[in-house]
This record gives sequence, structure tokens and C-alpha cells, in this order.
Amino acid sequence: MRGEWNGLQALMLRDCPYAYYMHCYAHRLQLALVAASREVVHIHEFFTQLTLVVNIVTASSKRHDQLQAAQEINITNMITNDELQTGRGANQVGTIRRARDTRWSSHFQSISSLMKMYDAACTVIDNIIDEGATYSQRGDASAASKMLSSFEFIFILHLMFKIMGITNILCQALQSRSQDILNAMRLVSTSKLLLPQLRDDGWSDLLKNVKLFYLKHMIEIPDMSAQYILGRGRSRQTNVTMVHHYRVDIFLVVIDSQMKELNLRFNEQTVELLCLSTTLDPSNNYKEFNIDNCARDFRSKRG
Repeated sequence: MRGEWNGLQALMLRDCPYAYYMHCYAHRLQLALVAASREVVHIHEFFTQLTLVVNIVTASSKRHDQLQAAQEINITNMITNDELQTGRGANQVGTIRRARDTRWSSHFQSISSLMKMYDAACTVIDNIIDEGATYSQRGDASAASKMLSSFEFIFILHLMFKIMGITNILCQALQSRSQDILNAMRLVSTSKLLLPQLRDDGWSDLLKNVKLFYLKHMIEIPDMSAQYILGRGRSRQTNVTMVHHYRVDIFLVVIDSQMKELNLRFNEQTVELLCLSTTLDPSNNYKEFNIDNCARDFRSKRG
């Protein structure tokens, strides 16, 4: 599409040298966030592990049936204990979704479904460990079980759920055919505000939610004041604590990478140009064709 010599951009510019090239904005957002997440080593490892877990749990129709049966039991128990509210269309049994590299919303769906069906996924994996037909099936299931009980995996699971929850609304809005462009650009500005707020004020709540998740599933919580050890042996030890590693090396780095990509791909000039394009709406005989008013309205709404 954007090839400098033979791409669609180059072909269009040959005939119309004053044209301005921009990505599809829904895809632009997904590219920004997927690329930013993959550049952080811990997040790249997390999504690799997530894909492994999903593939193991949903590898066959038999495992899929076991997953849904386990989820039905969990839902029944939670309703009995008043942990879930009942209602029409609520608490439906689904499945764990796979994440696709070019669709950021699929990453959010994959994480959301795993958080919802965590107990059911653990049940299926435990069954494979005990009853797997081959050593490779049992070994992969054992590795997946260790991942699901890893503090780093659970921490990043909750962190990415928070981050993608902020940007998912924007992602869906940009893909809607009926979405007003000015409203979509306001959502861009809102996302740029919410991410810094999460960076400044969201650490305590995130850590609290992770610890509650651990207590709910009866997993031992590590000592956050202990020294963080990278790899094996004394030569691989670092001089930072667990809380420093998770807050500085993961929490802050991931959010900063998201903010950087959003600002880079949705800079002021590009956003304003897109807002000005709303004046070319052919409805009502181009009633909105007033560039000065459009620019002024957009600046006032942002300010």
C-alpha cells in the first residue's frame, strides 16, 4: 500500500502529486499497539506463552468440550456463592480466543476470555497432564500449567487487560462505518489522557487486583520486597527488588511504549488533517464544507 516505488501510494501520487497518504486509521491503531507491545521483551514472551496455552486448551474438539464443561461447573458454583449476577444473556459459556498479530482487538479478546475461563483452562491442562496420550502432550501441558501459575504471566495478563481496555473502545470506533470522525478523534485524545493517568495512579490498583487473583485461586504470592533474580546462578542476579522490576521494567516501560506509538502515529498534524476532511462530507450538498469553522470547532472541543 505505501511502497515508495510501486505501492498504491506511489501510483496515486504520480497522477495526483498533491495527495496526502494516510493508513486506514483502524489498522493504524492496531499496528501501533501490536508493534509497541512486541518490542518489550517481557510482553513478547507473554504473548508467546499465551498462544501456547490457548493452542493446548483448544487443540481438539474433546478439549474444547472439556473446557466448556468445566466453565459450566465454575459458573454454577459462583452463582451459588453469590459471586455472579444472573440475568438474560449473562454468564454464557464461550471459549478462549486466539490472538492475531495484526488485530489488536483479538489480543484483548484472548486475554479477556482467559481471565474469564482461567479455572476451566487450568482444569483442562491438569487433565492433559494426568491423561495425555503422549509424553509431548503431557510435557506441553506441564509447561503451560507453570506459566499459568507464574506471577509474571498473571501480572502481565492484568496489565495488558488494563491497557487494551483503554484503547479497545477507540479501536472499535475507528472500524465503525457510521462513526463520526470528530468523535473518533476525541476518543484518540481520551486514550492519550487515560494512559498517563494509568501510569501515574494505576500501579497500586493493578498490584492489588493481581494479589486478589492469586488469593482467589490459592496461589502463593511472592515476596515483592525480595531481590529479583534473572536466570540461574549468582552471576545472573540483579540489584533490584521484585517490586522495582515489575513496576519500572514492565509497568512503566509498557505504558510508555504505548504512549510513544500513539503520539507518533496520531500526531497533531495528522489528526487535524483528518478532522478537516469531514468538511468533504457530500451529505446535504456539502453543508459542512467550511474549513475554518471545522478547524475552529475541533480546537475548541479539544481545548
